[in-house]
Amino acid sequence: MDDSGAYQEEKLRRQEWLETDGRGGFACGTASGLRTRRYHGLLIAAAKPPADRFVLVNGFDAWVRSSDEVRAISSQRYPPDVVQPDGLKRLKRFVYKPWPRWTFVLEDGVEIGQEIFIAKESGATVVSWRLLTPREGVTLALRPFFSGRGYHDLHRENPAFRFDPEIRGQELLWRPYEGVCGVAALSNGAYSHAPLWYRQFLYEEEKARGLDCVEDLASPGVFRWDLSIAPAFWILTPDLDGKSQTPPGADAASWGKELRDAESLRRQRGSPLKQAAEAYVVRRGEGLTVIAGYPWFTDWGRDTFISLRGLCLATRRLDEARRILLEWSKTLYRGLAPNRFPDDGGAPEYSSVDASLWLCVAIHEFFEAANQGGLVLSAEDRATLEKAVEETVAGYAEGSLHGIGADQDGLLRCGTSETSLTWMDARVDGKPVTGRAGKPVEVQALWLNALCIAALKNPTWTALRDKARNSFADKFWNAEKGCLYDVIDAGGVAGQADARVRPNQIFAVGGLPWPALSGERAQAVADLVERELWTPLGLRTLAPSEPDYCPHYEGGVSERDNAYHQGTAWPWLLGAFVEAWVRVRNSSKDAKLRARQKFLAPLLRHLDDAGLGHVSEIADASAPFTPRGCPFQAWSVGEALRLDLSVLAPNERRTPPKESLSCKSES
Repeated sequence: MDDSGAYQEEKLRRQEWLETDGRGGFACGTASGLRTRRYHGLLIAAAKPPADRFVLVNGFDAWVRSSDEVRAISSQRYPPDVVQPDGLKRLKRFVYKPWPRWTFVLEDGVEIGQEIFIAKESGATVVSWRLLTPREGVTLALRPFFSGRGYHDLHRENPAFRFDPEIRGQELLWRPYEGVCGVAALSNGAYSHAPLWYRQFLYEEEKARGLDCVEDLASPGVFRWDLSIAPAFWILTPDLDGKSQTPPGADAASWGKELRDAESLRRQRGSPLKQAAEAYVVRRGEGLTVIAGYPWFTDWGRDTFISLRGLCLATRRLDEARRILLEWSKTLYRGLAPNRFPDDGGAPEYSSVDASLWLCVAIHEFFEAANQGGLVLSAEDRATLEKAVEETVAGYAEGSLHGIGADQDGLLRCGTSETSLTWMDARVDGKPVTGRAGKPVEVQALWLNALCIAALKNPTWTALRDKARNSFADKFWNAEKGCLYDVIDAGGVAGQADARVRPNQIFAVGGLPWPALSGERAQAVADLVERELWTPLGLRTLAPSEPDYCPHYEGGVSERDNAYHQGTAWPWLLGAFVEAWVRVRNSSKDAKLRARQKFLAPLLRHLDDAGLGHVSEIADASAPFTPRGCPFQAWSVGEALRLDLSVLAPNERRTPPKESLSCKSES
């Protein structure tokens, strides 16, 4: 392979596609077809939506017989670095819109098209192949790879795996292990039972992350089709509680075509970024929630409320926003919203100082969007959401868990040396990497906004709001650096300040309904953040001039966690920064146009890079700003949408109020 071929293969391995089922389940992989993560698979189902996920069908090997020769159209990687079979060399084209599609060209000129999508309504993964060049005597053979494991785990050869399928009409049903979702497979081909174990698949991304990276998978048999007669359809659905999603008596070819036609119509609506937004809004109980990121996150409180503003409000998906906010409003405890729900569906964790403050902001902006969009709320729904705001502010004012509470100066204190309560929550060996106990700057901006929101309904909060506002102005300005301190009363020590240059101060200027800072100081903060922290893929979490700055996010778990908030760039922070940048320029039409070209355009170009059609979780802080972490991240996509459709929209004029943090909403 020449240099250009090697580059193309590397690019295809780096690009990842995603299909989701609206329940927390998904399918994903690389453009190359090589599975590089333990999370890559065709059928990953949530037993307790959106949590308790199982990898049921990991992938397949496929061969085509034509001109009396058998040639592979799939590839796997095995130790030490062996790619077998050689299907990758026959891959000539890949596109990810409207769903992943591959074109393979065999040595005799036969072209095969392959496509994979999840039909949103049924949750079925549909895989199909067809001849693009009519030819007699072309057949396809497929060996599926099964596991039936938790999606964070790896699978090993064992005698307990159940290879034999149940036959239900035209459908085959596998139940790999007791207590694990079954796999229902419907095809218009023939199945031959021939059990085998395939050993030691190598996942190079897991290896690079310092994690276990080798897995064994079970292959129960072989599916075969004659592509010269008709396209091949292989339809996979999870069998949850003995209930397959396959319609009784369904024929694979007709049902597959029906699903493809319906899915094609659905995906014609909206831009690629709007379509990406749909992946994250999923079912939880009778309501909805937001998956923080694929392939390894479930729903997190902070991420949900930040993401919702772009995923649902900017896109005018207001009823979905309503259902998400109502679902989460039921979970408050002493004013705290859950930080996250565990993957196993267990009790929520209350370990975040800012999640419920973001909930207040999301509720306020939802009310505004509902009024503008003509969504009529029931009295019960409105009361539930207003109660959540009041409960949050009252709980914080009185004092809650983890030392969270309003101090004598009106500002919000939180945490100890052992806790990680802000969004910079990485821990190594049980200790916070970025200890921010005390009064973090973005928490104060959120607290001031929450007080202002609560005062719209209950004016008794105005006194505490005014006290906190005055204290913020008096205590947070760092005259030496011309910006805001990251934390005051740091570590719980009165008068001690953390002066490291971080992006959190930008929330005092942009990203929230009411800025906590205005005038020359707001301009100074926006300028410093642009100069020290901006990258094309987000804001650095620490300035390069600071001693603990980490330019790259790589290595094992502890190395990566140490770099997570010590330089690593985060795309979601661009929302607050760009809004601040525009605000200090009076939200003029020219400022919006310049911001769109300078800041948003590089982010949108990233849509064709790592997680295709989506925005990554993080990126290296130094050039070439390699995307890292989770390739499909909700708040990264949400803030890009909020910028595109709201903050930088020509017809939207979001100017700061004349009096910073007055309780009069912005026009």
